[in-house]
Amino acid sequence: MLICPICQLPLDAADQGLACANRHRFDRARQGYFNLLPVQHKKSRDPGDNQAMVEARRRFLEAGHYAPLADRLAELSSLRTPGRWLDVGCGEGYYTDRIATARPGSEGYALDISREAIKRACRRTAHVTWLVASMARIPLAEASMAQLISVFSPFDWSEALRLLPSGGGVLRLGPTRNHLIELRQRLYDEVRDYDDTKHLTLIPNGMRLGHSETLEFELNLEDPQDRADLLAMTPHGWRANAERRKAVIDSPLKVRAAVRFDWIERH
Repeated sequence: MLICPICQLPLDAADQGLACANRHRFDRARQGYFNLLPVQHKKSRDPGDNQAMVEARRRFLEAGHYAPLADRLAELSSLRTPGRWLDVGCGEGYYTDRIATARPGSEGYALDISREAIKRACRRTAHVTWLVASMARIPLAEASMAQLISVFSPFDWSEALRLLPSGGGVLRLGPTRNHLIELRQRLYDEVRDYDDTKHLTLIPNGMRLGHSETLEFELNLEDPQDRADLLAMTPHGWRANAERRKAVIDSPLKVRAAVRFDWIERH
């Protein structure tokens, strides 16, 4: 299923790595992932989330704060199209691991542009093929995936059309206008409204919305480390000024998680 990110020919096992007919070779890292992000496709030396951001997200998620999101995501994935699946922008693998557990025996793939994230993701399960790769140049064959999963992540619809056969689909988890609203009110003088349906206007011809639902619940973040980690794993960690970030970390916070799940299927 894997293809060369340089010439797009199929990749086959070769010694401790992968190689294509044009002799482009990619070694398997000792942690277990394949780095399929050639240097010419990078916009910086180490693209994606850095080590501090990855560790903040890992601590926050493993504390269970977003467990209801992960549980419902895994359930929805298991109810949808069977077959190969890909978690696009998987981060450190928290949601990927839940999906793999809910889909025993399935063939799962997960990619992120951050090598730091994938290095940690590999520790979660050996039953997923972990990749450092670009979301805009996914190194998988045409029509090879039954399901693509996107969690709080940018998404390339042209790649979805290429990777999905008829009947396949995208399972998307994204924020609604109320997501972390209390945090945003503490950080900014003016909180911008968010259009919950804006992403639907980007759905290309050949795909259609098949199902939508929302999930909302309250988090009571009494531990300063939890509040610091939430800031570090969101864009608010660098958008807001230092004084307001410190004020958030220094006092308890009750905040809403409010998300939307969409199943967008290929005709």
